[in-house]
Order: sequence, then C-alpha cells, then structure tokens
Amino acid sequence: MASLTVTDEQVRATKSKVIQPAWVRVMHWVNAFAMILMILSGWQIYNASPLFDFRFPREYTLGGWLGGGLLWHFAAMWLLMINGLAYLVTGFATGRFRKKLLPITASGVLHDVRAALTFKLGHDDLTVYNYVQRLLYAGIIVVGVLIVLSGLAMWKPVQLYYLVMLFGDYPAARYVHFFCMAAICAFLVIHVLLALLVPKSLRAMIIGR
Repeated sequence: MASLTVTDEQVRATKSKVIQPAWVRVMHWVNAFAMILMILSGWQIYNASPLFDFRFPREYTLGGWLGGGLLWHFAAMWLLMINGLAYLVTGFATGRFRKKLLPITASGVLHDVRAALTFKLGHDDLTVYNYVQRLLYAGIIVVGVLIVLSGLAMWKPVQLYYLVMLFGDYPAARYVHFFCMAAICAFLVIHVLLALLVPKSLRAMIIGR
C-alpha cells in the first residue's frame, strides 16, 4: 500500500512539474509567429530578384509585391530582433542555456542519432534535452544571429558597411541570408515533426507542464 502511495505521489509530482517556464513559452510562440512572417515575406522579396533559377509559389508569399513584402519583413524583423534578444539575454542570465544545451559531445550526438534512427531514443524526462536536441537548438541560435547580421548588412549596406565586409561583399551576404533561411525552414520542419511524434512536448510548450 505504501508503495502504491509513493507511486501516486510521484505521478502527481510529475504532472505538476513545470517543464517550460512562462517566459520561455511566450517568447517561443512570439518567435515562431515572427519567423513565419519573416520567411513568407522574405520569399516575396526573393522572388523580385532571385539568387537561383526558381521562385517561390506566389500563394506561399506575403506582401503581394516587393514593396509589400519589404514592409512585412521589416515589421516582423523588429518583433523578432527584440523578442530574440530578450530570449538570449534571459537564457544566459538564468543559466538555462548552460543547463539545457551543454555539454555537446560528438560521441553523445552520434549515440542519440543511432538511438533515434532505431526508435530507441527516450523522451521520458522532457526537462532534459538529448544531444541531438542540444545540437539543433544551439545551432539554430547561431543561425539566427547570422541571419540577423546578414539581413542588417543587406538593409543598410552603406551605413553598416562593416557588416557587409564581415561576409565579404553584398552578394555574399545575400547568399548567407538565403542559406540561413533554408536552415531555419529545415529546423522548423524537424521541430514540428518531433512535436507531433512526442505530443507531450507540445503540451508542455503550451501549458508549461
């Protein structure tokens, strides 16, 4: 009977445990909303002067034309930059990044990749990120910084010429911006698929528990 009581208490404790604090949930969904606006409006801008021999379907773009796409892109840019900066500062200040994303080792990543491919990767404790998650989340932060810097270099190439030089020249900044966008799109697809495969992770990002 005592054993049953302990188990019940453990279950209740697990259900009431905060997995994603409120600030993480709010900033996560604001970032997601701003990023979708940035991607769709960015595709509209890209279509006006494509880097490659293709254009994005018009129904998946935002703005209707180049000017409209730019307006949406700049509006979402400020939202993403302010929210993203707040997320980075809070993540470092609270120690969340250090606790959640470190350490990242090659052996740990390879082990978890093999486990994932053989459907043996556990998700019992959502408070602990596996090595694949750590690599993806840390990587997307770096990509986010690069896409902001390359975007600023493209926006104000004269005033922010030092950013343009950081990437080599203006065309190089465009390519960096495009490939960072592609990396973010790939991350979003993987992120959504994993959320569908592990529904309790999505629930935690909505209600925190």
